[in-house]
Amino acid sequence: MKLLFIVNPISGDVDKEPFIKNAKELCLKYGIENRFFKTTGKDDEEKVNDIIQKFVPDRVASVGGDGTTLFSAIALMEEKIPMGIIPLGSANGMAVELGVNSNPIEALKDLIMSSMIKSLDMLKINDKYYSLHIGDVGINAEIVASYEKDSNRGMTTYAKYFLDELMKIDPFEIQVEANNENTIEKAVMVGICNSRKYGTGIPLNINGNPMDGKFEIVLVKNLNTQFLINAGLSKFNDVFYMKENITAISTEKAILKFDHPRLLQLDGEVIGKFDRLVVEIVKGATMLITSKDNQYID
Repeated sequence: MKLLFIVNPISGDVDKEPFIKNAKELCLKYGIENRFFKTTGKDDEEKVNDIIQKFVPDRVASVGGDGTTLFSAIALMEEKIPMGIIPLGSANGMAVELGVNSNPIEALKDLIMSSMIKSLDMLKINDKYYSLHIGDVGINAEIVASYEKDSNRGMTTYAKYFLDELMKIDPFEIQVEANNENTIEKAVMVGICNSRKYGTGIPLNINGNPMDGKFEIVLVKNLNTQFLINAGLSKFNDVFYMKENITAISTEKAILKFDHPRLLQLDGEVIGKFDRLVVEIVKGATMLITSKDNQYID
């Protein structure tokens, strides 16, 4: 077996070197030929594609958080090389969704041993950007933008900016065209969801499934204290989820229109400001190495 590791050295402010050392020892023990590619933020797409063409791996391990998972999946779209996830980010939302072992070395062992390879959907936005997990416009996108500028990482930093933005909530008008219907509402956040929960464990889209060929547009109408309390409880039990505060639209394509350009984040990465988004499902875009621990596997 030839195994390529795509590593984000700074994701989650987690030191990846101990994992890399252990992973190399594991590969040596079992005779697995391996390469490690570390992202730098400069020409990463071109460099990793060059390695894929020259090394021709049988499998790829994405080592980092949701952004790293998305980067790896995009790099492998045309190649159809199966990939697995090693959760080493600040919020490993997609890894949790897909039942990936939270212990990085155990996740690597599962990746090596599993013969269960399934198709994973991806979202394409404005025919240019991609998302595997959850994107949004509104309060969370603003939080992510502030978080990216901070030298500190982790959930404590995220919580700080969450509280800051909570004091500035201002509902905006959103128009959604999907399934031959037109929905116009005011919301404080619009979720673009290929799965169910943020990395914090709080559900945004309780009916999501990243392997069903559909996605959901979720309109959050308000973020009052009671909603936040219930959302937190939903981390442990979905029965507390306040459906009356949510409008969810399941579809294969949607057009979103805003009152003026608003900030978009996708899988933890700030993309920019847009007044119109065209979102489409790319069915089976990624070949995922998984197991029966994945809640979406029958």
